[in-house]
Amino acid sequence: MKQITAIIKPYKLDDVRSALEQAGVQGLTITEVKGYGRQKGHTELYRGAEYKVDALPKVKLEVAVKDDDLELVADAILASARSDKVGDGKIFVTSLERVIRIRTGEVDEAAL
Repeated sequence: MKQITAIIKPYKLDDVRSALEQAGVQGLTITEVKGYGRQKGHTELYRGAEYKVDALPKVKLEVAVKDDDLELVADAILASARSDKVGDGKIFVTSLERVIRIRTGEVDEAAL
């Protein structure tokens, strides 16, 4: 089992959710976050004063998948979140040792 964490631009959320639903993903955690990568933020003008915005608004998605579904789900996120502009985001994949559904006590793939 794998956990996919994706950091994407907020306006791409609906596209990514639709792509994940089509890929068969049934559960998803969405968190509004702020951060920056290589673009290091940008400068803005407010009331005549220029200031630097270091942390840009992003959306973090987390989804747990079976090993067999990893490529399908990662490709769905990649295709739907890409705008070919700086700051499109990242996808992180980590291994899950154990998953337990609290309500039923099901474990591992049955809990997904």
